[in-house]
Amino acid sequence: MSPSAAPGARNLITDVPGLRVGQAHDAAARTGVTVILPDERAVCAVDVRGGGPGTRETDALSPENLVEAIDAVVLSGGSVYGLAAADGVVGWLGAQGRGYGLVGRPGVPPSPVVPAAILYDVANGGDRAWGEDPPYRRLGREAVASVGLDVALGTAGAGYGAMAGSLKGGTGSASLVAGDGLTAGALVCVNSWGSVVAPGGRSFWAAPYEVGAEFGGLGPAGLSAAAEDWGLAKRAAVERANTTIACVAVDVALTPAQAKRVAVMAQDGLARAIRPIHAPFDGDVVFALSTAARPLEGGDFTIARLGALCADVLARAVARAVFEATSWPGAQVPCWRDLSSAG
Repeated sequence: MSPSAAPGARNLITDVPGLRVGQAHDAAARTGVTVILPDERAVCAVDVRGGGPGTRETDALSPENLVEAIDAVVLSGGSVYGLAAADGVVGWLGAQGRGYGLVGRPGVPPSPVVPAAILYDVANGGDRAWGEDPPYRRLGREAVASVGLDVALGTAGAGYGAMAGSLKGGTGSASLVAGDGLTAGALVCVNSWGSVVAPGGRSFWAAPYEVGAEFGGLGPAGLSAAAEDWGLAKRAAVERANTTIACVAVDVALTPAQAKRVAVMAQDGLARAIRPIHAPFDGDVVFALSTAARPLEGGDFTIARLGALCADVLARAVARAVFEATSWPGAQVPCWRDLSSAG
């Protein structure tokens, strides 16, 4: 990191100008929803690497397609049921008159464009006796109605029900402001099959990218692993209960194609922080948002810088998610802090 680069004031994705975040959870069901809401419609792209993704409206983000901006991004627990969280967000946005308007006639509502991705948390012991009325539309509406600049980390939002390998997973976020003012941020919900810590200890794989002691300050000394020693990764019995979903954001004006390149590069942040990653039974998805608060200067070199910044910030966000995670009320699940207290 350049000596003049540092996290933003909150060390959250909301340090990127023009973004707010809302979260909601259902403690009984052990699940939740996170909404990333730009102040204005924003260019967005997506990169999907996991073998078992669950998404909504991602085809609309292709650069060759009609819609060049989105109204919100939704991350949700709940597997396929969680995709309904975007319905609640769409309804809320439409009632505010926000969305894409192809026709623009009185009585014709706008069409909010809300891409979404889900993670699998439906086997974590929560109450799923919801019949024909899963809670996700409600949770989506509650999350978007609560947007602000603060973001709860750990067992919160779409990461509420998550497990990161054998440890409690959760929601993480981080930011970085470069020396010339470029700002990058990330928000991630970590429900990975792989482990975020090296075998035999408690050092985060993301340790080389840590700023200060934002996730314990242990440093990279404990980072080593033999081939196929995956430490605290999930075992085969729960191999399908996975997926890490994320959104990175920058304040530079990008085209959809440029945002796509940033999303592709940002995926490497997951590879730096989780081992293994992108397995057949992961559904890893990274969205990239541009709030266009400042013009693009420097062409492709700046695109490369932004992608590299987002990858580093995303790696840090992964570690912060697990560092801050706590067990569910009334439950006993292993947390990183248990490893810490054990020494």
